[in-house]
Amino acid sequence: MTLALELTSVSKYFGQFRSLNSVSLSVEEGEFFALLGPNGAGKTTLINIIAGLSRASEGTARVMGYDVVSDFRQARRNIGIVPQELVFDPFFSVRETLKFQSGYFGIKNNDDWIDELLHSLSLSDKADNNMRTLSGGMKRRVMVAQALVHKPPVIVLDEPTAGVDVELRQTLWKFIAGLNKKGHTILLTTHYLEEAETLCNRIAMLKRGHVVTVDTTPNLLKKHASQTLSLQVNGVLPESLTRLVTKSDVVQGRYTLKLVSPSDIESILRRCREDGLDIQDCSIEKPDLEEVFVEIMAGDTQ
Repeated sequence: MTLALELTSVSKYFGQFRSLNSVSLSVEEGEFFALLGPNGAGKTTLINIIAGLSRASEGTARVMGYDVVSDFRQARRNIGIVPQELVFDPFFSVRETLKFQSGYFGIKNNDDWIDELLHSLSLSDKADNNMRTLSGGMKRRVMVAQALVHKPPVIVLDEPTAGVDVELRQTLWKFIAGLNKKGHTILLTTHYLEEAETLCNRIAMLKRGHVVTVDTTPNLLKKHASQTLSLQVNGVLPESLTRLVTKSDVVQGRYTLKLVSPSDIESILRRCREDGLDIQDCSIEKPDLEEVFVEIMAGDTQ
Protein backbone atom coordinates (compact mmCIF):
# COMPACT_ATOMS: atom_id res chain seq x y z
CA MET A 1 0.00 0.00 0.00
CA THR A 2 1.25 3.50 -0.89
CA LEU A 3 2.12 5.63 2.13
CA ALA A 4 0.30 8.95 2.29
CA LEU A 5 3.39 10.68 3.68
CA GLU A 6 6.91 9.33 3.84
CA LEU A 7 9.81 11.29 5.33
CA THR A 8 13.27 9.74 5.22
CA SER A 9 16.19 11.24 7.18
CA VAL A 10 14.95 14.81 6.63
CA SER A 11 17.26 17.52 7.98
CA LYS A 12 17.04 21.27 7.57
CA TYR A 13 19.75 23.83 8.26
CA PHE A 14 19.40 27.60 8.51
CA GLY A 15 23.04 28.63 8.45
CA GLN A 16 24.61 26.88 11.43
CA PHE A 17 21.24 26.26 13.08
CA ARG A 18 19.76 22.80 12.56
CA SER A 19 15.98 23.02 12.66
CA LEU A 20 15.37 19.34 11.80
CA ASN A 21 17.72 16.46 12.53
CA SER A 22 17.27 13.32 10.42
CA VAL A 23 13.49 13.07 10.84
CA SER A 24 11.96 9.85 9.54
CA LEU A 25 8.19 9.38 9.67
CA SER A 26 5.54 7.53 7.71
CA VAL A 27 1.80 8.14 7.70
CA GLU A 28 -0.46 5.52 6.18
CA GLU A 29 -3.41 6.29 3.93
CA GLY A 30 -6.54 7.03 5.94
CA GLU A 31 -4.75 7.83 9.20
CA PHE A 32 -5.56 10.77 11.44
CA PHE A 33 -2.03 11.56 12.58
CA ALA A 34 -0.84 14.21 15.06
CA LEU A 35 2.54 15.93 14.99
CA LEU A 36 3.09 17.52 18.39
CA GLY A 37 5.88 19.51 19.97
CA PRO A 38 6.66 22.75 21.80
CA ASN A 39 7.22 26.02 19.97
CA GLY A 40 10.42 25.84 17.94
CA ALA A 41 10.41 22.03 17.72
CA GLY A 42 10.43 22.10 13.90
CA LYS A 43 6.80 21.24 13.12
CA THR A 44 6.12 24.10 10.71
CA THR A 45 9.52 23.64 9.03
CA LEU A 46 8.62 20.00 8.40
CA ILE A 47 5.23 20.96 6.99
CA ASN A 48 6.83 23.56 4.71
CA ILE A 49 9.11 20.84 3.32
CA ILE A 50 6.14 18.51 2.73
CA ALA A 51 4.26 21.36 1.02
CA GLY A 52 7.21 22.26 -1.20
CA LEU A 53 7.57 25.72 0.34
CA SER A 54 11.02 24.85 1.66
CA ARG A 55 13.63 22.34 0.50
CA ALA A 56 15.21 19.84 2.88
CA SER A 57 18.97 20.17 3.37
CA GLU A 58 19.17 16.38 3.52
CA GLY A 59 16.74 13.50 3.08
CA THR A 60 13.56 13.03 1.05
CA ALA A 61 9.84 13.67 1.47
CA ARG A 62 7.08 11.97 -0.51
CA VAL A 63 3.33 12.60 -0.77
CA MET A 64 1.33 9.60 -2.01
CA GLY A 65 4.57 8.21 -3.38
CA TYR A 66 5.58 11.40 -5.24
CA ASP A 67 8.84 13.11 -4.31
CA VAL A 68 8.13 16.71 -3.31
CA VAL A 69 11.17 17.91 -5.31
CA SER A 70 11.44 15.72 -8.43
CA ASP A 71 7.66 15.07 -8.75
CA PHE A 72 6.52 18.36 -7.25
CA ARG A 73 3.47 18.83 -9.48
CA GLN A 74 1.93 15.49 -8.55
CA ALA A 75 2.95 15.86 -4.92
CA ARG A 76 1.18 19.22 -4.63
CA ARG A 77 -1.94 17.95 -6.37
CA ASN A 78 -2.23 15.29 -3.70
CA ILE A 79 -1.97 17.56 -0.67
CA GLY A 80 -3.92 20.44 0.83
CA ILE A 81 -2.31 22.69 3.44
CA VAL A 82 -4.05 24.88 6.03
CA PRO A 83 -1.23 27.10 7.37
CA GLN A 84 -1.09 28.86 10.72
CA GLU A 85 -1.09 32.36 9.21
CA LEU A 86 -4.18 34.01 7.77
CA VAL A 87 -3.14 34.56 4.15
CA PHE A 88 -5.76 35.90 1.74
CA ASP A 89 -6.28 38.18 -1.25
CA PRO A 90 -8.31 41.23 -0.11
CA PHE A 91 -9.66 41.95 -3.62
CA PHE A 92 -11.83 38.85 -4.06
CA SER A 93 -15.01 37.47 -2.56
CA VAL A 94 -15.08 34.11 -0.81
CA ARG A 95 -16.50 32.32 -3.87
CA GLU A 96 -14.03 34.01 -6.22
CA THR A 97 -11.18 32.98 -3.94
CA LEU A 98 -12.22 29.34 -4.15
CA LYS A 99 -12.73 29.50 -7.92
CA PHE A 100 -9.25 30.94 -8.41
CA GLN A 101 -7.84 28.22 -6.15
CA SER A 102 -9.58 25.61 -8.32
CA GLY A 103 -8.01 27.19 -11.39
CA TYR A 104 -4.52 26.83 -9.94
CA PHE A 105 -5.02 23.06 -10.19
CA GLY A 106 -6.66 23.22 -13.64
CA ILE A 107 -10.09 22.31 -12.27
CA LYS A 108 -13.08 23.69 -14.19
CA ASN A 109 -16.79 23.54 -13.34
CA ASN A 110 -16.08 23.02 -9.65
CA ASP A 111 -19.15 24.93 -8.42
CA ASP A 112 -20.93 21.95 -6.86
CA TRP A 113 -17.94 21.06 -4.66
CA ILE A 114 -17.39 24.72 -3.77
CA ASP A 115 -21.05 24.97 -2.70
CA GLU A 116 -20.63 21.87 -0.58
CA LEU A 117 -17.54 23.31 1.09
CA LEU A 118 -19.30 26.62 1.75
CA HIS A 119 -22.24 24.80 3.30
CA SER A 120 -20.15 22.39 5.37
CA LEU A 121 -18.04 25.22 6.80
CA SER A 122 -21.06 27.54 7.37
CA LEU A 123 -19.83 30.02 4.77
CA SER A 124 -22.83 30.01 2.41
CA ASP A 125 -24.13 33.36 3.63
CA LYS A 126 -20.64 34.87 3.21
CA ALA A 127 -20.02 33.53 -0.31
CA ASP A 128 -20.25 36.94 -2.01
CA ASN A 129 -18.57 38.92 0.77
CA ASN A 130 -15.15 40.41 0.16
CA MET A 131 -12.43 38.54 2.04
CA ARG A 132 -11.22 41.64 3.91
CA THR A 133 -14.66 42.12 5.50
CA LEU A 134 -14.62 38.70 7.21
CA SER A 135 -13.77 38.06 10.84
CA GLY A 136 -10.63 36.09 11.70
CA GLY A 137 -12.67 32.94 12.30
CA MET A 138 -14.44 33.24 8.95
CA LYS A 139 -11.13 33.77 7.16
CA ARG A 140 -9.86 30.61 8.84
CA ARG A 141 -12.84 28.71 7.42
CA VAL A 142 -12.07 30.00 3.92
CA MET A 143 -8.46 28.81 4.28
CA VAL A 144 -9.74 25.34 5.12
CA ALA A 145 -12.00 25.44 2.05
CA GLN A 146 -9.05 26.57 -0.12
CA ALA A 147 -6.99 23.59 1.05
CA LEU A 148 -9.82 21.21 0.14
CA VAL A 149 -11.06 22.75 -3.11
CA HIS A 150 -9.03 20.34 -5.31
CA LYS A 151 -10.10 17.30 -3.22
CA PRO A 152 -6.62 16.24 -2.10
CA PRO A 153 -6.25 12.79 -0.49
CA VAL A 154 -3.84 14.23 2.10
CA ILE A 155 -4.79 17.22 4.28
CA VAL A 156 -2.31 19.00 6.55
CA LEU A 157 -3.71 21.22 9.31
CA ASP A 158 -1.13 23.46 11.00
CA GLU A 159 -2.74 24.85 14.16
CA PRO A 160 -6.15 25.16 12.44
CA THR A 161 -8.10 26.14 15.58
CA ALA A 162 -5.62 28.62 17.07
CA GLY A 163 -7.57 31.61 18.35
CA VAL A 164 -10.96 30.53 17.01
CA ASP A 165 -14.28 30.20 18.82
CA VAL A 166 -15.91 27.01 20.06
CA GLU A 167 -18.49 26.97 17.27
CA LEU A 168 -15.88 27.01 14.53
CA ARG A 169 -13.81 24.38 16.30
CA GLN A 170 -16.77 22.02 16.53
CA THR A 171 -17.85 22.71 12.94
CA LEU A 172 -14.34 22.18 11.62
CA TRP A 173 -13.69 18.94 13.47
CA LYS A 174 -17.03 17.46 12.50
CA PHE A 175 -16.26 18.19 8.85
CA ILE A 176 -12.64 16.99 8.98
CA ALA A 177 -13.59 13.81 10.87
CA GLY A 178 -16.14 13.13 8.12
CA LEU A 179 -13.44 13.51 5.46
CA ASN A 180 -11.19 11.13 7.38
CA LYS A 181 -13.97 8.53 7.49
CA LYS A 182 -14.20 8.82 3.70
CA GLY A 183 -10.52 7.89 3.40
CA HIS A 184 -8.68 11.22 3.50
CA THR A 185 -5.39 11.22 5.41
CA ILE A 186 -5.11 13.99 8.01
CA LEU A 187 -1.88 15.35 9.51
CA LEU A 188 -2.56 17.70 12.42
CA THR A 189 -0.37 19.98 14.49
CA THR A 190 -2.01 21.59 17.50
CA HIS A 191 -1.32 22.93 20.98
CA TYR A 192 -4.82 21.84 22.04
CA LEU A 193 -3.78 18.35 23.10
CA GLU A 194 -7.32 17.24 23.87
CA GLU A 195 -8.02 17.58 20.12
CA ALA A 196 -5.15 15.26 19.25
CA GLU A 197 -6.16 12.79 21.96
CA THR A 198 -9.77 12.67 20.75
CA LEU A 199 -9.21 12.66 17.00
CA CYS A 200 -5.86 11.05 16.19
CA ASN A 201 -4.99 7.38 15.78
CA ARG A 202 -1.23 7.90 16.08
CA ILE A 203 0.97 10.64 17.47
CA ALA A 204 4.55 11.72 16.84
CA MET A 205 6.31 14.17 19.16
CA LEU A 206 9.14 16.46 18.09
CA LYS A 207 11.65 18.18 20.35
CA ARG A 208 14.41 20.42 19.02
CA GLY A 209 14.16 18.85 15.57
CA HIS A 210 14.24 15.24 16.78
CA VAL A 211 11.42 12.71 16.80
CA VAL A 212 11.30 11.59 20.43
CA THR A 213 8.35 9.20 20.17
CA VAL A 214 5.86 7.75 17.68
CA ASP A 215 3.03 5.54 18.89
CA THR A 216 -0.70 5.02 18.93
CA THR A 217 -2.66 7.29 21.23
CA PRO A 218 -3.80 4.47 23.57
CA ASN A 219 -0.23 3.14 23.87
CA LEU A 220 1.15 6.56 24.76
CA LEU A 221 -1.46 7.02 27.47
CA LYS A 222 -0.82 3.53 28.82
CA LYS A 223 3.00 3.70 28.83
CA HIS A 224 3.62 7.24 30.03
CA ALA A 225 0.77 8.05 32.39
CA SER A 226 -1.28 6.34 35.06
CA GLN A 227 -4.72 6.63 36.54
CA THR A 228 -5.05 8.51 39.82
CA LEU A 229 -7.49 8.32 42.70
CA SER A 230 -8.76 11.60 44.12
CA LEU A 231 -9.82 11.34 47.77
CA GLN A 232 -11.28 13.89 50.14
CA VAL A 233 -11.08 12.73 53.75
CA ASN A 234 -11.65 14.27 57.19
CA GLY A 235 -8.08 13.85 58.36
CA VAL A 236 -4.53 12.95 57.37
CA LEU A 237 -3.76 9.95 55.22
CA PRO A 238 -1.93 7.07 56.92
CA GLU A 239 1.82 7.03 56.35
CA SER A 240 1.62 3.85 54.30
CA LEU A 241 -0.35 5.72 51.61
CA THR A 242 1.67 8.95 51.46
CA ARG A 243 4.16 7.34 49.04
CA LEU A 244 1.32 7.23 46.46
CA VAL A 245 0.38 10.89 46.85
CA THR A 246 1.18 13.01 43.78
CA LYS A 247 -0.74 16.11 44.87
CA SER A 248 -2.39 17.18 48.11
CA ASP A 249 -4.45 20.00 49.59
CA VAL A 250 -4.19 19.52 53.34
CA VAL A 251 -6.59 22.37 54.10
CA GLN A 252 -9.36 20.78 52.03
CA GLY A 253 -8.33 17.26 52.95
CA ARG A 254 -8.01 16.23 49.31
CA TYR A 255 -5.29 13.92 48.07
CA THR A 256 -4.43 12.61 44.62
CA LEU A 257 -2.85 9.16 44.67
CA LYS A 258 -1.11 7.35 41.81
CA LEU A 259 -2.59 3.96 40.96
CA VAL A 260 -0.31 1.19 39.76
CA SER A 261 -3.41 -0.80 38.82
CA PRO A 262 -7.17 -0.42 39.38
CA SER A 263 -7.00 -3.12 42.07
CA ASP A 264 -5.12 -0.62 44.28
CA ILE A 265 -8.36 1.26 44.91
CA GLU A 266 -9.80 -1.41 47.20
CA SER A 267 -6.70 -1.56 49.42
CA ILE A 268 -6.46 2.26 49.64
CA LEU A 269 -10.07 2.62 50.74
CA ARG A 270 -9.72 -0.25 53.22
CA ARG A 271 -6.66 1.35 54.81
CA CYS A 272 -8.50 4.67 55.14
CA ARG A 273 -11.40 2.93 56.90
CA GLU A 274 -9.01 1.08 59.23
CA ASP A 275 -7.55 4.45 60.28
CA GLY A 276 -11.01 5.81 61.01
CA LEU A 277 -11.02 8.31 58.12
CA ASP A 278 -14.37 9.38 56.74
CA ILE A 279 -14.20 9.41 52.92
CA GLN A 280 -16.20 12.44 51.84
CA ASP A 281 -15.50 12.27 48.11
CA CYS A 282 -13.82 9.79 45.80
CA SER A 283 -13.19 9.83 42.06
CA ILE A 284 -10.94 8.10 39.53
CA GLU A 285 -9.11 10.43 37.13
CA LYS A 286 -7.87 9.01 33.84
CA PRO A 287 -4.55 10.19 32.35
CA ASP A 288 -4.64 12.62 29.46
CA LEU A 289 -2.31 13.46 26.60
CA GLU A 290 -1.17 16.70 28.23
CA GLU A 291 0.29 14.73 31.13
CA VAL A 292 2.04 12.39 28.67
CA PHE A 293 3.37 15.30 26.61
CA VAL A 294 4.84 17.08 29.64
CA GLU A 295 6.48 13.87 30.86
CA ILE A 296 8.05 13.05 27.49
CA MET A 297 9.27 16.60 26.86
CA ALA A 298 10.78 16.81 30.35
CA GLY A 299 12.35 13.36 30.22
CA ASP A 300 14.04 13.50 26.82
CA THR A 301 17.56 14.94 26.87
CA GLN A 302 18.31 15.15 23.13
